[in-house]
Amino acid sequence: VQLQASGGGLVQPGGSLMLSCVASGEDLDLYSIAWFRQAPGEEREGISCIRERDHSTRLVDSVKGRFTLSTDNAKNTVYLQMSDLKPEDTAVYYCAAGIYPCTFSKGAYDSWGQGTLVTVSS
Repeated sequence: VQLQASGGGLVQPGGSLMLSCVASGEDLDLYSIAWFRQAPGEEREGISCIRERDHSTRLVDSVKGRFTLSTDNAKNTVYLQMSDLKPEDTAVYYCAAGIYPCTFSKGAYDSWGQGTLVTVSS
């Protein structure tokens, strides 16, 4: 499966953005789709994951209540709706696909999108 992430940009603190991860080649519901992010000088960290076949989602504590996941199977797309953004959310965001149940272990994902930059700044 090939992934393309988009939707990043510059937003003020407290603002919102929606990231999209479009899959091609195979149906998304065969995979767990995770979002990772990497801030400058930091390790890439997993923040959210959705697995349609299990109807399961996971979010790390730092984004719970602010970020939500959704899918559009007709468009083979996963969305990450981000609200109440904070400067510490600034990072390059990547989507990734893997065959295993949702995990935030990078090694579990075989396919990665190219990344989209989110900058939260006034």
